Amino acid sequence: MNYLKYFFSFFLVILLSTASRAQTDISRDSLAVHQVIITMFDGMREGDSAKVSSVFRKDVRMFTAYRKDTGEPVLHEGKLSKFLIAIGTAHDEIWDEKIYNTTIQIDGDIAQVWTDYSFYLGETFSHCGIDAFQLVRKNNKWRIINLMDTRRKEDCTE
Repeated sequence: MNYLKYFFSFFLVILLSTASRAQTDISRDSLAVHQVIITMFDGMREGDSAKVSSVFRKDVRMFTAYRKDTGEPVLHEGKLSKFLIAIGTAHDEIWDEKIYNTTIQIDGDIAQVWTDYSFYLGETFSHCGIDAFQLVRKNNKWRIINLMDTRRKEDCTE
């Protein structure tokens, strides 16, 4: 009987230590993924296209979904090169995208981030929406491979 108690205790210790290690890995990965997103937005605020470029894979796909004034839905495909030129070109106001309600999901070497945002030109509110990122990890580095966002001016939390 004592043998079963020891076996069960040993099994429980192994199980808990494995779960704890897995949770630590997920937390570490979540922080790393979150840092990629923060680096992108810091680069936007700084007008640093090299910093922004560093978080993307070169084959990234970028889309924006919005509605015209007529209510007609639009899905626009963007290009990383044009985005980086826009970031690096001097502008009068700081581009400040504030994110909140961020959710990060990870499985192995893929991750997705879903976050609400409000975009400001300097201190002036411009628009809001959702940013949806998909990331992949290669050589222990997370990079954005897909970025989709929605844009609207109503129903925003500033």
